[in-house]
Amino acid sequence: EVQLVESGGGLVQAGGSLRLSCAASGFTGDDYAIAWFRQTPGKEREGISCITENGKIHYADSVEGRFTISSDKAKNTVYLQMDSLKPEDTAVYYCAADGWLGDFGWRVASLYAYWGRGTQVTVSS
Repeated sequence: EVQLVESGGGLVQAGGSLRLSCAASGFTGDDYAIAWFRQTPGKEREGISCITENGKIHYADSVEGRFTISSDKAKNTVYLQMDSLKPEDTAVYYCAADGWLGDFGWRVASLYAYWGRGTQVTVSS
């Protein structure tokens, strides 16, 4: 059974940084991707970054240049380093996993089978 556990959220001032972690377990096979999504009340989950098992990386325009995704295979953990945070980055952040869904599909929340429970990120102005 695939399990994903996020950690690292919190309260930070605008311009600050946070690093989120997604600890993953239960994968079989070698064609998978882990993505970060975020969601605010009343809005759909937004795909913001994705990394595949072989290291291919994608970012949404809203975070490119400020956020960095990486993975530590020895620890089965994917990280999201978030710098230059803005109040509009405030959201619950989720990690999700599935097979590689393609250059456009990776950001579609409904296509992912596995989800973590989320971690709150709050950026104060």
